[in-house]
Amino acid sequence: MDNFRIYKTPEMVARAAADYLFQKIKACVAEKGSCHVILPGGSTPARCLELLAEKALPWKNIHWYAGDERCYPVGHAERNDTMITAKLLSQHEQASCNFHPIPAELGPELAAENYASLIDATGGVDIAVLGMGEDGHTASLFPGNKALDDQRSVVAVYNAPKAPAERVSIGLTTLRSAAECIVIATGANKAEALASVLNGALLPVGIIEPDVWFIDEAAASIMT
Repeated sequence: MDNFRIYKTPEMVARAAADYLFQKIKACVAEKGSCHVILPGGSTPARCLELLAEKALPWKNIHWYAGDERCYPVGHAERNDTMITAKLLSQHEQASCNFHPIPAELGPELAAENYASLIDATGGVDIAVLGMGEDGHTASLFPGNKALDDQRSVVAVYNAPKAPAERVSIGLTTLRSAAECIVIATGANKAEALASVLNGALLPVGIIEPDVWFIDEAAASIMT
């Protein structure tokens, strides 16, 4: 459990994760001149992104990518890029120019193909920030879904157990090869999945083998 950082409340988790990302992104830019960051959707990581937006990041040197996207029209309230723009990028013009949304409105296959070209051109993701569902899914990689077997950098997702059924996700191979991967997860509804991961269950979030987990006491309640 050395790579699990446990905090009392979700707010403390969000602040700790934002502080961690701030330091890691700055260090990456100082070393390489740029930083390529995959961002999560979902309500739990949203607060972290909101806090990260307040920090003095080298915004012009950071490229941001969505970890997954729902196949809804552009501007739909439930698209992840809508949340990412509102929480992280809206106050930073340069950051918005460096955000690369997934064109999920094109449909899973074409969107995945287009976005894969972009991801492949990065030469490797520096930081992947992920959330986790109560079933152990991350991005739009769900347990038992065929997308887990797709070796492409970005994959089309069909038959997702949550609406909408059609999605686009950064692939397992890309997430596993990221230089740094962190997961943010809070709430008692995540406890069972976290305990299963710790016990070796092959849930998508565990298969990625994250470097650091930021979780609250409720999520950690049955970990042993």
